[in-house]
Amino acid sequence: MTQPCSITPPPAMDARVTGSYLQPLLETALERGLTLPALAEAAGMAPDALDPLPERLSARRYIGLLEAGARLANDPFFGLHVGEKARPATYSAYGMLLLACSSFGHALELTQRYESLAHDLGRSGLALHGAQAHYEWISHYPDATRHLVESVFAGIRVFGGWLAGRPLMPLALRVRHADPGHGSAEYLRVLGIAPEFGAPLNCAVVDAALLAMPVPNADTSLYPLLLHHAERLLEERAARVDPIVARVRAALLPRLNSGEARLAPVAAELGLSTRTLQRKLADAGSSFQQVLDAVRYGLAQDYLRRRELGLVDIAFLLGFQEQSAFTHAFREWSGMNPGAWREQAA
Repeated sequence: MTQPCSITPPPAMDARVTGSYLQPLLETALERGLTLPALAEAAGMAPDALDPLPERLSARRYIGLLEAGARLANDPFFGLHVGEKARPATYSAYGMLLLACSSFGHALELTQRYESLAHDLGRSGLALHGAQAHYEWISHYPDATRHLVESVFAGIRVFGGWLAGRPLMPLALRVRHADPGHGSAEYLRVLGIAPEFGAPLNCAVVDAALLAMPVPNADTSLYPLLLHHAERLLEERAARVDPIVARVRAALLPRLNSGEARLAPVAAELGLSTRTLQRKLADAGSSFQQVLDAVRYGLAQDYLRRRELGLVDIAFLLGFQEQSAFTHAFREWSGMNPGAWREQAA
């Protein structure tokens, strides 16, 4: 049974990572003898782009740095080693909020809402299956190399240890990417378990009893203040939409059910070439497909709350030619079938 959660839409608005989330990657690169200018240039950035530490960085740029670091350092476990350097401050304001939670279940619930305060690389979900809890992480960038997913799960285990005051051992860890063939010793050292490769999703399995476990030494008196701060940051972020993203969203809305929600006609309406529009969106940390997905996902949630609309009607209104295509897309966005989402929302 899936627990109700606040799912973050695809990262069409200001997709980025914070400087604090970037810091472990830079520390890992420096420890392996790389220089920040060399790392930046290998990722297609200006040599001085990483010094001083930027306040925020495009999510695509971060993934480029992750992959460049692994390549330059010749480190097949670069992602693991980045995640291994996670600390509470890595996760910005929400990391400190989790340290004030009353239980692990509470911390995982808040992670689903506030994860975007640290990064837009993916979203978390939690489901209960009998005596087991499945913590799923859905990457917004499935085309990225395995280092992204491995860094995320290494960071989750390290941060879980901070919360518990001791290492936590998952019952299983499943990842979508193939076995890289480098042996299991480093996975065992960093993750505490060898992953199951080639799985249908990225998922850590833990004993469901862990959810009720209190967070040792949690200063719950700080919780209201930290929660208020996290909410304010979410509101500020929602208001900080790049103008080009806002213009593309506005151009897409009336085009969805006409079959014209495509790059070329939108670019023409904005007086830009398709290449220029793609570049401007990339500079804003987004892409045309990400903006389109976010528009569709937001509207889909509104339409699903209207019981008079069938799934076929909603698929048409969103510009899908088949209901099956809409169902597949909605499952990618939310981790649920639209029918199940509708029942949960009701």
